[in-house]
Amino acid sequence: MRIRHLFFIALCTLLGITPQTQAEAQTTQHPKREFRAAWIQTVNGQFKGIATEQIKRTLITQLNSLQEVGFNAIIFQVRPEADALYASRLEPWSRYLTGVQGQAPSPYWDPLQFMIDECHKRGMELHAWINPYRARTSQKNTFAPNHIYNIHPDWFLPYGNQLFFNPGLPQSRRHICMVVADIVTRYDVDGIHMDDYFYPYPVAGKDFPDDATYASYGSGFANKADWRRNNVNLLIKELHDIIREAKPWVKFGVSPFGIYRNQSSDPLGSRTNGLQNYDDLYADVLLWAREGWIDYNIPQIYWEIGHPVADYETLLRWWALHSENRPLFIGQSVENTISHADPENPRINQLPRKIALQRSYQSIEGSCHWYAAAIVENKGRYRDALMQNYQKYPSLIPVFDFMDNEAPKKIRKLKPVWMEDGYILCWTEPKYRNEMQRAVRYVVYRFENKEDINLDDPSHIVAITPIPFYKLPYTDGKKKYRYVVTALDRMWNESKPVSEKVKL
Repeated sequence: MRIRHLFFIALCTLLGITPQTQAEAQTTQHPKREFRAAWIQTVNGQFKGIATEQIKRTLITQLNSLQEVGFNAIIFQVRPEADALYASRLEPWSRYLTGVQGQAPSPYWDPLQFMIDECHKRGMELHAWINPYRARTSQKNTFAPNHIYNIHPDWFLPYGNQLFFNPGLPQSRRHICMVVADIVTRYDVDGIHMDDYFYPYPVAGKDFPDDATYASYGSGFANKADWRRNNVNLLIKELHDIIREAKPWVKFGVSPFGIYRNQSSDPLGSRTNGLQNYDDLYADVLLWAREGWIDYNIPQIYWEIGHPVADYETLLRWWALHSENRPLFIGQSVENTISHADPENPRINQLPRKIALQRSYQSIEGSCHWYAAAIVENKGRYRDALMQNYQKYPSLIPVFDFMDNEAPKKIRKLKPVWMEDGYILCWTEPKYRNEMQRAVRYVVYRFENKEDINLDDPSHIVAITPIPFYKLPYTDGKKKYRYVVTALDRMWNESKPVSEKVKL
């Protein structure tokens, strides 16, 4: 038995998914680096036809609440149905903003630019979330005159009650790539994000109507399924290449359905029995990660621990084993988590156990929560639990070292300056050679006078800020503290520290 245990530990170590010992788990209870994101959706109509100032107030309230709980990234939906919650040059204003597709907001504002500014102000990343193929969420929705459907109706296929770009057409890929290139070149986004809607979810008894397209473009493929997967592969690779060429610091990530394949379809699949990315949505997510066509993966493991078809723990372990050397984060469902009891302790919900499982694997570097408003509303005291325990201290986003691993230079001229309303700690941004090494954020740490400086302990982080100063909490000028400041570049590489003592 012991030999089998040692073999398992050795295998997991080689694969980079070592379950941690109790001592190791204690040191990662409050990780300094962890992706902590939340999705803010628009397709649910929460902002539809609402006054501009009211929407802004709602978004600011959500961002302030999430910042207070330690979130460092927001994934914001800006393209629900081949439309735009930003000033697009290619697609009409979204009905999910103004209530009428093609109608600009009045008074005018740009939600994407607003969210970029507000997130960066709070030291957060903003990832623009697009749905690639969906063009109409319901056949009863009308199109604006300048919608791409009215220009090229032959690019689209109806399915169920919706309308989709035909993924088999090169013209569809070209248009989607143009949309993404337009966003990346004109907006200071930190990432482009696509969710689980690739080929549409199957409608019972109906095949997606692309026989004619397959007849025209499917030569060389053994079957339609392989051809469909290749269509999505081509889009993913082209998008990645376009983003990298335009701005090499912008990340490209996906949040696929939580099951890649079941063991009944593939011996290497998970011990589940649900819908499959590979076979039903034609999304070969592992290939994208293996080939480096995506920069991060957030599988939506929205089920509970103990689910009979798709057990959370089974899927988490499976994805941890199959990260394919790309950053792996877990898509968490707030409502599902709080509505199910921990199998080992029915008095509490499943959040503590899910977080413990997630943090027990080296290949899992964070999570994204569905959805932001549920956290802000503190459903099931989810927000309280994050704030008091699991995200008690700030966290930096993990470094995507395959994109860039060169740290910025350290800050200059650090000094406290007395102002009318107290001390301000000021510094000068470091010099840089190119945009990848430019400091865009700073981390401010605080230590007692004779306390050892340990920058790996996030409990000493008092601010992650884009501005080169920090207001100090002055009392009576009798107690001495040491402040340490580091610079972060766009990839969250951290510079060497600079410190200064000050009496507060």
